Amino acid sequence: MGITEQQFMTIPPNPKNTHWKEQLQNHGEMIAALAAGALILLGWGLSMVMSGLVINSLFIAAFVIGGFAKAKEGIVETINHKTLNVELLMFLAAIGAAIIGYWLEGAVLIFIFALSGALETYTMNKSKNELSALMSLQPETAHVLRNGREVSILAKDLTVGDVILVKPGELMPADGIVVKGKTSINESAITGESMPVAKRESEEVLASTVNLDGVIHVKVSKTNENTLFQKIIKLVQNAQEEKPPAHLLIERLENTYVMVVLIGSGLMMFLPHYLFGWSWNETIYRALVLLVVASPCALVASTMPAVLSAISNGSRQGVLFKGGVHLEGLAKLSAIAFDKTGTLTAGKPEVTNIVARDGWDQDKILQVAVSIEHYSNHPLASAIISRAKRAEIPLLEAEEIKDVPGWGIEGMINGARYHIGKADFVGKEDAKEFLTTTRLEAIGKTIVFVKQDREIIGALALRDIVRSDVKEAISALNAAGIDTFMLTGDSEETARDIAHEIGLKQYKAECLPDEKLEVIKELTKKYHWVAMVGDGTNDTPALAMANVGIAMGAGTDAALETADVVIMKNDLRQIPNTIRLSKKMNRIVKQNMVFSVAIIVMLIAANFMQDLSLPLGVVGHEGSTILVILNSLRLLRG
Repeated sequence: MGITEQQFMTIPPNPKNTHWKEQLQNHGEMIAALAAGALILLGWGLSMVMSGLVINSLFIAAFVIGGFAKAKEGIVETINHKTLNVELLMFLAAIGAAIIGYWLEGAVLIFIFALSGALETYTMNKSKNELSALMSLQPETAHVLRNGREVSILAKDLTVGDVILVKPGELMPADGIVVKGKTSINESAITGESMPVAKRESEEVLASTVNLDGVIHVKVSKTNENTLFQKIIKLVQNAQEEKPPAHLLIERLENTYVMVVLIGSGLMMFLPHYLFGWSWNETIYRALVLLVVASPCALVASTMPAVLSAISNGSRQGVLFKGGVHLEGLAKLSAIAFDKTGTLTAGKPEVTNIVARDGWDQDKILQVAVSIEHYSNHPLASAIISRAKRAEIPLLEAEEIKDVPGWGIEGMINGARYHIGKADFVGKEDAKEFLTTTRLEAIGKTIVFVKQDREIIGALALRDIVRSDVKEAISALNAAGIDTFMLTGDSEETARDIAHEIGLKQYKAECLPDEKLEVIKELTKKYHWVAMVGDGTNDTPALAMANVGIAMGAGTDAALETADVVIMKNDLRQIPNTIRLSKKMNRIVKQNMVFSVAIIVMLIAANFMQDLSLPLGVVGHEGSTILVILNSLRLLRG
């Protein structure tokens, strides 16, 4: 009775005209089940005062209305995949009940089976609605500027290099760069944050965000299918379609189990008559009851409704999963490693001090630094560029740029070679001597040195602000018994100061990007289940190596492609919340499986002792399926 894969469809262009069709499509199974139930009640009520063809006709109608969808599903799956399934088992049981004269019991079996299937479909539709809500944020048309004229085309037909006009209140049709104008953007569809973000020329805007107040011209940088928003949609869709290991195991065993039940029921039709002296009527009746109560309906429904409910819950909180297996894995975590920049800190460091050797001034040091750092995408480079822009420092022409990840950047200006980066990049002893000479306060700050040829000529001190949500998140993780680590390329002193500020006892300083990978390997050997949390900028190998890779925000394509979990709202407190959700999901799945097996064993035992009637078997078996699904639906609310 497992959930079948469904194609997720976009919201129709004119929802008013198709609302009733959507409702019928979404709730068709429930309507059919309730209609079957109403016919059964009517037939049962009339049976008190009359009998015969009219009553049986009502029960037959209940059979057809309630059982058609599931019977068709079971038969088609059996033919296409050459495997048996619980839908077929229930169909045979209902037909068997009717053949021996138990029309009411057979109809009740169909009704409860259809009702449990409708509840399962409801769970699926809740997840589908999350995706539909995302898809509704995709604009259908775009205003392209061609030869000075505004032309409306379909957003999916935009190509890289097109310049589009976006007016106030419109959705952004594509990812791109602002080439004219300035505005404020609501990026809540991407980040979950509703606070407007100011955008001006040369800054990036993302598809499906909302232009609030200004008219802007945007140069398209990605085709429709490659936008960040489309990748988010694909991630959500894949998460809904991927099945966790427990469900895959049940699916693999389903065919064998159903075959065993059919063989067992077949043997029971005659063996008890010869072995225990049961009458033929009793033997056939007990075989039919066995066919009903031994079906693994509740067991099959014990995993996917729970997983889909948890995924739906997470997506409402701004947490996306690549699949149920990753959500399941969060509950096993013993340790979590955090990248510092952009994860534990705001990722927007500011230059606090600039010092220069005698013969140089601060503006000249800043000019040299920004002229070379201009070619880097590191957060520290962005801070230096911002400081230079505010000071209106002009760029010098730089050549032979070489970016050395984790160390710094070098280049040539007017025939002189400059190295800009950490102490080890310019010479540790020289850097230490320079700090002593200039009395630069370095505690809690990141120092970027500027070296000309063989001499350090200046340094810039930068400090990143610790995020407001970090202390609470780390405290919650520690309280849950999860060890936390910080990985940073900063010096030992800076790393120790930040770790102390946020309550972290363990950290790895002066950690290069490739060394993060080795740290994750070591932690995995010690703790077995480890998560890596980063922003996807320079930690993608570590995110991929960890048992669970968690990316903060969706600011980079690498984050979506490499991470297993994406925290869209950039709030670290979502990590302990999501771990709690994972543990609750695993707990509910175990409850469902234990309860399902216990009910099956109990009903089979009662049947062998001849203490179980077919009506009670139907109610007990199908009722357990409904209880399992209702238990899973608790995850929708946390």
